[in-house]
Amino acid sequence: MPDVCLGRVFLSPLALLMTFACVMDRAHAQETPAKGQTLHVIVFGAHPDDCELKVAGVAAKWAAAGHKVKFVSVTNGDIGHYEMAGGPLAQRRTAEVKEAAKILGIETQVLDHHDGELMPTLDIRKEIIRLIRDWKADVVISPRPNDYHPDHRYTSLLVQDGAYMVTVPFMCPDTPALQKNPVYLYVPDNFQKPYPFQPDVVVAIDDVMERKLDALSVITSQFAEWLPWHDGYLEQVPKDPQQARQWIKDRLRARYAALTDGFRQALTKWYGPEGAKSVKFVEAFEICEYGARPSDKELRALFPFSAEKQ
Repeated sequence: MPDVCLGRVFLSPLALLMTFACVMDRAHAQETPAKGQTLHVIVFGAHPDDCELKVAGVAAKWAAAGHKVKFVSVTNGDIGHYEMAGGPLAQRRTAEVKEAAKILGIETQVLDHHDGELMPTLDIRKEIIRLIRDWKADVVISPRPNDYHPDHRYTSLLVQDGAYMVTVPFMCPDTPALQKNPVYLYVPDNFQKPYPFQPDVVVAIDDVMERKLDALSVITSQFAEWLPWHDGYLEQVPKDPQQARQWIKDRLRARYAALTDGFRQALTKWYGPEGAKSVKFVEAFEICEYGARPSDKELRALFPFSAEKQ
């Protein structure tokens, strides 16, 4: 049997098999973070506001504990408005999430792909692989692939397709491969088919909820303009900018409070029956099977918040 050419490297069939087995072992391995270890978390959303809506609370908790968190918007959001678009809107939305990142104590990046036109191409997959490797991610978070918006679906596919590949040395060889596959997680949605969101981790965020709302309230292009216009309640938004920000916070606070009861049962695993009763606000995550397969002990090391008194 002839040797196999992999790029410019020739491998015998046995060496190729051993290399594949080694990569597979690394792809599904997960080590419990050592006490005091800095975690690296990267979160992907389709638009500048998606990460903030779903993960800002836990991001603030991780950041306060000294861990490194980065939000990435895969599109620049350049059509998400009714009065402006293109470069000016993209620049405005980038500035908004940068301000939100300062409030949360994290980093943020907006990629230059057009809103509404995202496709799961090889070039963008490689871009995401490089971002995950450069961040040395322990945890990667994205939407699920079931969604009404094509940008959301394709963001999920692009991130999923990078799982395992982030450990393959000859994929994007210009960026060093990770030694182990990160834990990949999904954020919640309300879609029921082919199956509903199933929470594996639920984190109480009562202690950082106001910070999350402060971060969301600076994204005025969406929460005080675009979404109210699109959904028909723009007349409810106060004209005064400071009052509008408070209106955003009040509206989102009520929305998040209503969501918590849906995760009440899952909360008991993390906070116990009595602790779960007192939680007002949560963020939840589902394990993506394409990444590392963490045990409960490993999950608790990645989310060391359940023992905290809210």
